[in-house]
Amino acid sequence: MKLSMLNRRGVWLTTLAGLLLALVLLAWWWRGTPTDAVSVQPQTLVRTLQFSARVASQTRVDLGSTLTGRVQAVLVDEGAAVKQGQPLLRLESQELAAALVQAEATERQAAARLDGLRSTGQVSAQAAVSQAQAAAQAAQAAWTRTQQLVAQGFLSGAALDESRRARDVAQAQLVSAQAQARASGERGSEQAQAQAQLALAQAATQAARARLAQATLLAPADGRVLLREVEPGQIVQPGAALLGLALAGPVEIVAQVDERFLDQLRAGQSAAVVADAFAGQRFAARVLSIAPSVDPQRGSVEARLALQGAAPDFLREDMTLSVEVETARREGALVLPLAALRAPAADGSPSVLVHDAGRARERSVRLGLRTLQAVEVVDGLTEGEQVLLGDALQPGQRVRVRAVPGQPADAALTSAPAR
Repeated sequence: MKLSMLNRRGVWLTTLAGLLLALVLLAWWWRGTPTDAVSVQPQTLVRTLQFSARVASQTRVDLGSTLTGRVQAVLVDEGAAVKQGQPLLRLESQELAAALVQAEATERQAAARLDGLRSTGQVSAQAAVSQAQAAAQAAQAAWTRTQQLVAQGFLSGAALDESRRARDVAQAQLVSAQAQARASGERGSEQAQAQAQLALAQAATQAARARLAQATLLAPADGRVLLREVEPGQIVQPGAALLGLALAGPVEIVAQVDERFLDQLRAGQSAAVVADAFAGQRFAARVLSIAPSVDPQRGSVEARLALQGAAPDFLREDMTLSVEVETARREGALVLPLAALRAPAADGSPSVLVHDAGRARERSVRLGLRTLQAVEVVDGLTEGEQVLLGDALQPGQRVRVRAVPGQPADAALTSAPAR
């Protein structure tokens, strides 16, 4: 009998435990599935685009010699700041200097000849003309007298012929002297020839002086030496790049941005820039221009940025930089983390699950600005509503929400770095 009572008590206890377990499970079900939820609140949503870039001068030139020669001295090193007209390199120039001396001597000789023609040549020519005029006048007078004497019968006709020949010779000599005087004048042929020879000599001197000047390579403008590919004693040829020079001027930032983000970039957008070696010294820039074509090999588009203000002293040509461009901003936007969005509905519209009286209710929403971590809700939600997180939830399911902080909309919402 005692055994029977013990059996009955065990059955009763087992039944009671089962009932208690069922009540606990029912209470757990009634309370709902624990679920994280974010409260929809207005925030400032900022979308940025991050990519790598490099420093580039607007004008970069390669300098070389226009002569073939041996380098006598290289006067600058890489990184040196130079001023316009500063000597950078010298070639051996003894032969060129001797050629200039020879050309100058030839020029002086031509100038002396011209001066001689202008002075003594003209005087001699005028004296010869005067002498010829006197001889012509005497011959003319002798011929007149001979005519009279022949008419009076004192001289024969042969004397008249001789006097006529003397007169004609004197006239011819006068014409010749006058022609010689004209040739020796300022516009005469001899002086013209002498002037031409002087001009040739002067041109040769200028050419020799220019060749000698080309033996010294000068800086075309203020700038900084980026590259030195020449040493003393080296034989150089025209056209070979010997020095690379970044001319002084505004510094630009050049980047190759993945073409997928082309629709986000606009000229005039502000940017924050930082160099890896100087991470604590950020500086501002703005998008200056975007190339009209895409590089088909890399699938990227070139973007150029201009610095806002003076360039930091640590910037160097071709230095690698990290750039973050602000591509969009929404003030007072209702923001959700992307994890709250569900798969699109049959009509293609996005939806979320909201907490409604202890259950998950599906709600269609219309979206606006999107970043990699958050999205703007334009329509479908109101401020303060709780949006559920979790892919396993189903519409109508009982839930018990756990409030979690919303994603800061103005921090770390960046697009993936461009290639």
